[in-house]
Amino acid sequence: MGVLPERAVAMLAAVHARPGLTRADASRLLGIGTGGATEVVGRLVAGHFLAEGPVAPAGGRGRPTRQLTAHPEGPLVLAAVITHEGWRVDAVELGGASVDSRAGRHAGGPDDAALAGLHRAVGELRDRFGDRVRGLGVAAPGIVLDERFLDATGLGWTGVDLWSLLPPGEPVVADNDATLAAVAEVRRGAAAGAGSALHLLVEVGLGGAHVDGGRLVGGARGAAGEFGHLPMGDPAVLCSCGARGCWGTAVDGGALARALGEPAPADPVSWARQVLARRDDAARAAVATVATALGRGIGGLVNALDPEVVTLGGLAADLLAAAPDEVDAACRAGLMSFRRGTPPLVVAARLGEDGPLTGAAERVWDRWWEQLRR
Repeated sequence: MGVLPERAVAMLAAVHARPGLTRADASRLLGIGTGGATEVVGRLVAGHFLAEGPVAPAGGRGRPTRQLTAHPEGPLVLAAVITHEGWRVDAVELGGASVDSRAGRHAGGPDDAALAGLHRAVGELRDRFGDRVRGLGVAAPGIVLDERFLDATGLGWTGVDLWSLLPPGEPVVADNDATLAAVAEVRRGAAAGAGSALHLLVEVGLGGAHVDGGRLVGGARGAAGEFGHLPMGDPAVLCSCGARGCWGTAVDGGALARALGEPAPADPVSWARQVLARRDDAARAAVATVATALGRGIGGLVNALDPEVVTLGGLAADLLAAAPDEVDAACRAGLMSFRRGTPPLVVAARLGEDGPLTGAAERVWDRWWEQLRR
């Protein structure tokens, strides 16, 4: 691979961040002359990093210029997402497009058996694309310590070594699914351009992340953002983490079941979406209760973190769509008075279920830029 000049790395990163970028656009963006841009692009095309697409329509004076795209034989990253029910892994080219994908389901149980299918799929993609693969990013539903070890209490997994998904020595970056969805929303989603953004993801419980100045606030061991374990729920409810009154237990499928007086569902995410689709009075009341709990917690986090925008993924986005007035009213009621005139936007995540996987890919690309500069 070798070390590329800084201008060449900057060109690759720019094309990745802005699919459809032309050579002229890149020249202006990077502050280099036309001749310099031509030289850099030529080197990257010759090295099978970039390709030049069709001539872009002229937007003003000057000669038309070609769009810069991923080379068909160029670098790729693998990105995987693990959920409580299944897994998916994609091969992602420069610019963020997926060129191949595998998916499967697991039944929980011991982690080695549950993740065997994912391990095989990663190996298949690694074999297919060979040395084009620059690393693997993994998004997982739990606490991921040191970008490696997963504790997923909802699945009964402790200390799962996610680096084992690739052979020893090959780069793997792993993190919580909500954290990586936050990265994705800032890079390519509803929080793009925001100086400070908060992302919240509700699936089985609640997680999230704060991105400030383009940098993820990760904490000492990368475990920041466990907002679902703030004591903003019912103290009588025991969370799977071992604490009582966790906020996540007040905003997920289990919370809807308790509000309806029903037993805890085996599949709380699918069951919650069925309740959200109902129109009977009992379901509407339960949804309003849980949406209020979501809004109240958002207000508290806005007071603490001061984001410009709050993006919601998973069931949080579904609750916002089903009961927007309840979420908004509870959020505003919890805001400090000086914030109420210009509260932050609270919006559904644009990338939806693809957010964690997109964020996992972005983290691997980030590591590769660092390698190229060494």
